[in-house]
Amino acid sequence: MKNLPILVLCFSLACAQKTLPAASPTTTPAPTAVAVATQVAAPPDTPLYITQSIANIQAALKKPQPIINLLSLDSNQNAALTLALADATFIKYLKTPNGKPLRNEIFGVYKARPADLPTDKQSTCNGKCYRIEMYNYALNLSSVCLVDLSQNLVFNTNHYASTQPDIPNHLKQLALQIATNAPEVAQALGYKPNQQAALMASTKTALNRSRCERSQHLCVAPTFTQNNKALWAIVDLTDQKLIGIRWTNTGNNQAVTERRLQNDSITACFCEKINEINQNGWKMKYYLTSSDGLRIDAASYQNEPVIKSASLVDWHVSYSNTEGFGYSDAVGCPTFSHAAVIAIEPPQILDLIDENNKSIGFVLQQNYWSEGYPTPCNYSYAQRYEFYNDGRFRMANASLGRGCGNNGTYRPVSRIAMAGENANFFELTPSQKWKPWATEQWQLQTPQTAYTPEGYQYKLETKPSAGYYLEPSHGQFGDGGRGDFAYLYLTKEQLKLDEGNTELLTIGPCCNTDYHQGPEKFIEPNPDNTQNTSLVIWYVPQLKNDDTPNRLYCWAESLLENGVYKTKSYPCFGGAMFVPIKK
Repeated sequence: MKNLPILVLCFSLACAQKTLPAASPTTTPAPTAVAVATQVAAPPDTPLYITQSIANIQAALKKPQPIINLLSLDSNQNAALTLALADATFIKYLKTPNGKPLRNEIFGVYKARPADLPTDKQSTCNGKCYRIEMYNYALNLSSVCLVDLSQNLVFNTNHYASTQPDIPNHLKQLALQIATNAPEVAQALGYKPNQQAALMASTKTALNRSRCERSQHLCVAPTFTQNNKALWAIVDLTDQKLIGIRWTNTGNNQAVTERRLQNDSITACFCEKINEINQNGWKMKYYLTSSDGLRIDAASYQNEPVIKSASLVDWHVSYSNTEGFGYSDAVGCPTFSHAAVIAIEPPQILDLIDENNKSIGFVLQQNYWSEGYPTPCNYSYAQRYEFYNDGRFRMANASLGRGCGNNGTYRPVSRIAMAGENANFFELTPSQKWKPWATEQWQLQTPQTAYTPEGYQYKLETKPSAGYYLEPSHGQFGDGGRGDFAYLYLTKEQLKLDEGNTELLTIGPCCNTDYHQGPEKFIEPNPDNTQNTSLVIWYVPQLKNDDTPNRLYCWAESLLENGVYKTKSYPCFGGAMFVPIKK
């Protein structure tokens, strides 16, 4: 308890900082060729931790509600779970249409934070609202329920096809046991690793063209570093076995810098509390989410609404275009969070300075680090909202390196719900004409993409002769970017379908190299009309790392300075500028 006064001081300082949150429910596929758990005995040589897990599954399948429950819940969590399990919508997919049990598991029962709640509940829950997450292994389906204990009711339930919540600790431990006891891992490393040596053990992964592809099975990849390589032990938690190992090159490294994380103060002051900015003509609310990064709400400029909400939904990190594997990272709160890479300091509000050292606006920035950064298989990201005095704004995201390989591509998935109930969207054609988008669709920025002389690719009109041009990055913003090569998705805002108005689960696989990054599921197969309506822009840059000397990009290294190791980062920023349309 000797550290308690320091913690109290941290809380006081952080909270006083006044100068300055998934997939859409779709028609669930019929359970054909799915991973339905059956009553099959384990082979005689099966390890004890697997036989115990199988016994728990089989016991759950015999219950009226075939659900594996979480243990060690407190009284409020149990009460919230009881409410959820009495809700017919939440338990809709426990069984097949003919009554056979499907394997379901409660992955989390959390006290709801602002990012989990609809706007009208953020000020009324008073700590009595809970979020319950359940995963259906057979249908690869996530069910999320919100309950209010003060009113003893369920007020929001959604189902997300081809989506997986972040795993609870006991599944992380199971994955570690499978990986560290696998002969293939020991043979590849030359020794039997212990569990403490594994990195990224709870982060969801994929291996394309295998049964572990995220559209089918729940998979994680405990990762072990050795010399200048990383060994991925890809564990299928649906089948509870190792299904493959893969090596990636990580480059040279010397040291890791110790970091002290103010987790409790960040959680209390920025995850559980909504903060406000009123600066340079801009007003907005902001807070940290569990897995959608730093979110802003109700942003206005000169009292004119600009952004309803904006967040960083996912980081998709793929290695090796031929193998097709990688991580789906989330960024967010440091405790009780879904994030794989966490906020390690409070959000910063900084002056935005031009080349003449003149203030032209401000930046709202959040940094995220893995604790072992910059050693291999530890990640660091930066999330920036830039607000200019002339009404421009930009949402930019960067990898600061170093990741799990030198052939990685980073795809941050940003969601921006624009203000305006009668908006229209346009792309520039090669003949320099503005072509309207009549329905939801996506487009890839290529070397053949047309731009206006100012560099604009798209236009969003929120009113006649008012709105914003979109200018993608091709290295002109002074942040070292080499170009976005971005996928842009346009969707109609769907309040009832929960396409990001509250926190989203991981919405897309890590490793696809085409347009299947997640937002397309809100478009296909039946795109909605996007004319004269509320619109959401999803922006996904593609940032390729580079460890070539003198060309380092999306990379980090430890350099010896004055006898100690210091981290030097080579960030790769991506994000489009929104430029006001002048009347």
